[in-house]
Amino acid sequence: MNFVDETEISVQAGNGGNGALSFRREKYIPRGGPDGGNGGRGGSVYLIATEGLNTLADFRFVRHYQAPNGKGGSGKLKSGISGEDLFVKVPIGTMVYDANTEELIADLVEEDEQVVVSNGGDGGLGNTTFKSSVNQAPRKITKGKPGDSRSLRLELKVLADVGLLGLPNAGKSTFLRSVSQATPKVANYPFTTLHPELGVVSLGMGSSFVIADIPGLIEGAAQGAGLGIQFLRHLARTKLLLHVVDIAPYGDEEADLANDITTILGELEQYSEQTGADLSELDRWLVINKTDVVLEDDQKRIVEQLLSELDWSGPVYTISAIGRQGTQVLCNDIMNYIEQKAKSELPEVLVSIPSDIPSK
Repeated sequence: MNFVDETEISVQAGNGGNGALSFRREKYIPRGGPDGGNGGRGGSVYLIATEGLNTLADFRFVRHYQAPNGKGGSGKLKSGISGEDLFVKVPIGTMVYDANTEELIADLVEEDEQVVVSNGGDGGLGNTTFKSSVNQAPRKITKGKPGDSRSLRLELKVLADVGLLGLPNAGKSTFLRSVSQATPKVANYPFTTLHPELGVVSLGMGSSFVIADIPGLIEGAAQGAGLGIQFLRHLARTKLLLHVVDIAPYGDEEADLANDITTILGELEQYSEQTGADLSELDRWLVINKTDVVLEDDQKRIVEQLLSELDWSGPVYTISAIGRQGTQVLCNDIMNYIEQKAKSELPEVLVSIPSDIPSK
């Protein structure tokens, strides 16, 4: 199944049923009077965030969703049956926009969170409703109201704690494979990752986090080069970015790694300026990968030179993803970082002590 992270659909709520025009006609009961019931309400359309969905691909095949209409009222004061509400499943992390106004309707980030996107029409009134002391036999009814109709744009931003950044073939997918159960495609050529991949890193009972891998970026991505920056939106919800760098791309130890890193950072800044996102403000750790292909002395020299050129002050890790060297330490530090960040974001609770309690 192809990964789809943006699509448009149309939704149509059900129309309300018409009110009934009816008079009571029963043997031995004079002056029956009006007994027309009200129409049923039309069904509404809801979007509901559902666990297990990770793409909007299903909406390529069905783009129009319509809830049932309400039934009309009938005699003997019988109201029409309301149309059933329609619940459309979407992945967790789906942002819902009005396609015409670009107004954000909802951001569904929790399982079973739902939003009504199209309200069903009210049912019409039967003639019984219009009975009064001066009008004992009304012949007036109202028709059901039409349900709302609107076009929606759905945008998926995957939910992950950690996002992977880097040039193509930096080893991001290999790293994801080595620390999680995810099985992204790995090959010895650029752009093997064509869509975001998620992996859950489990570090024991109750300790886990989610990593998102996106296609590699190249210079000019903000202008559409390579796969462009269409997938950077999936990093907007992350707490931490890991910038993965190949220490010796294509066996060239003298490659300009500092320039490769600043190129990616430049694309992040351009994306943030274009979209108003704050990706360039997220915490970033530098992860130097493929250390198994470089001698230890050369490795130390390359890393020291790189850090001096970058004037990098953040955390730096050297790993071999394919050999799982250094990955456990990195994952443990990520878990500690996420836990500390969660604690810092907890609201401060103030405890008020009554003044009439005597002190010891």
